[in-house]
Amino acid sequence: MRRSTRAASGAASSKSSAAAKLPDGGDPRRALLLALLETGLRRVEGRRCVREALARPQHPAAPVWLAGVGKAAESMALGAYDALGGAIERALLITRDAPLSPEITRLGAEVLIGAHPVPDERSLAAGGRLLAWVESLPGEVEPLFLISGGASSLVEVPEAGVTLPDLEALTRRAFAEGLAIGELNRRRAALSRIKGGRLAGRLRGRPARALFISDVPDDDPRVIGSGLMGPAAEGDDRVERQVVASVDQAVAAVAVAAAALGLTVHPPGRRFAGEAVRLAARFAHELHTGTAQLHVWGGESTVMLPPHPGRGGRNQHLALAAARLIAGRPELMLLAAGTDGSDGVTEDAGALVDADTCARIALAELDAERGLERADSAPALASSGDLVHLGPTGTNVGDLVIGLKLGADAARALQALHGGRGARVL
Repeated sequence: MRRSTRAASGAASSKSSAAAKLPDGGDPRRALLLALLETGLRRVEGRRCVREALARPQHPAAPVWLAGVGKAAESMALGAYDALGGAIERALLITRDAPLSPEITRLGAEVLIGAHPVPDERSLAAGGRLLAWVESLPGEVEPLFLISGGASSLVEVPEAGVTLPDLEALTRRAFAEGLAIGELNRRRAALSRIKGGRLAGRLRGRPARALFISDVPDDDPRVIGSGLMGPAAEGDDRVERQVVASVDQAVAAVAVAAAALGLTVHPPGRRFAGEAVRLAARFAHELHTGTAQLHVWGGESTVMLPPHPGRGGRNQHLALAAARLIAGRPELMLLAAGTDGSDGVTEDAGALVDADTCARIALAELDAERGLERADSAPALASSGDLVHLGPTGTNVGDLVIGLKLGADAARALQALHGGRGARVL
């Protein structure tokens, strides 16, 4: 039986990317697609992007207090330490997973774990700590905020009369309805004492800097993290805001790397949004009818969940839907993955499907159609060996979908042309 595809990405520990571990058979096209995905992830990795954004000829005049909130808090904080070093006097990190890097412990950062994708008591405790942290900022320090996707669920201080069950119900209802992330974050902000610009208002006009890794349409700080460090709703606002990474940069990196290998690349278009099955139909059609060998799309899909959904995520759902449409077309492959390394409630980032995915699922006595109907894509894709596992990536800019139109023999020739390293994209 085929194994799930695993690829190592530039994670928060900043260890270099390793070669992808391939399923049995070693189709060079799978290696190629995974390497291109890793290239896109490296371009938007939090440590790199923050380090570059904070590069200065000298340290800031004032000591820095750093607060990082989101899935990429650890990697973003390491980038800040790379750039500012000893100027950082204190750091508070609120994230989803325990830190991977021993550097964080050595640097003495305070780390809190919140809940994602549905907030719980840990999120309320983290929100209270963040609010107290802002309220206790000494007058002589320079505040630096590092905000990334996931912040909406990881921290919360509810408005008076709003309960944790209210917050949980909002999140679960939004998932069931396939609500777009922008609308969900606006609803979250309306129930919060720290979102929608309210945390920035607590600075009372003092200068500060906020860097963002964006996972929302239009890269709007009013929407990222439900506006956790968006412009203050009232009063003076002297926060300097900068989006340091977005899915467009990841898409561009994939396209440039593919072209450098000699592949013909369809010019990337606008970010995608909408229902996953409909998007799968669009992507499969463009890949099949187009002349380009590689397509890359960035954005975020949605899935309308049934009353009792199974196991999976929006990228696995999209990939499984696409697998039905490319069945019997051996030159076509499609990879869909979340750039944060997770997809829905699973630990897999997504899936890489080909012309025989549905046949392998049928041989395992499972049904792709039923998997889609029940929002239960993970078991089917596990049976076909098509799940993609990345682990924590140190970023979160939405989803990447990469489509390949290339025969296996042509891929081997491409690999040979590049000295047997056709799949290694640097």
